[in-house]
Amino acid sequence: MFFRSSKINEFRLWGLLFTLLGMGLMILGTSGIVFWGQSGKIFAGIFMVIGMIAMLVSVGVYFWAGMMSTSATILTCPECARPTKMLGKTDRCMYCKTILTLDPNQATQKPVDSTQDA
Repeated sequence: MFFRSSKINEFRLWGLLFTLLGMGLMILGTSGIVFWGQSGKIFAGIFMVIGMIAMLVSVGVYFWAGMMSTSATILTCPECARPTKMLGKTDRCMYCKTILTLDPNQATQKPVDSTQDA
């Protein structure tokens, strides 16, 4: 749990991984032509198609993360005082990884109500 980040950044990470996987598979497929000549064209074609599918999945993941980012709640992190986006009831700050929540039942520290003192 040390490397956890905000949910939007997690989706972007998956998009990046699918992009790199797709590009790697397409490069691996092209190496079939280099090493096996004409007989490697089938190998190259198969890996090009699989790589292209992985690239299309990454486009879908990035699109999905972008759509979620537009409807995310923007709040100021209490630790680093930067504006960050939050999905769901709990999330992490995009910058300092502090756990944030809008649900008072899940909060570890209750906010102090200053109206009761007066």
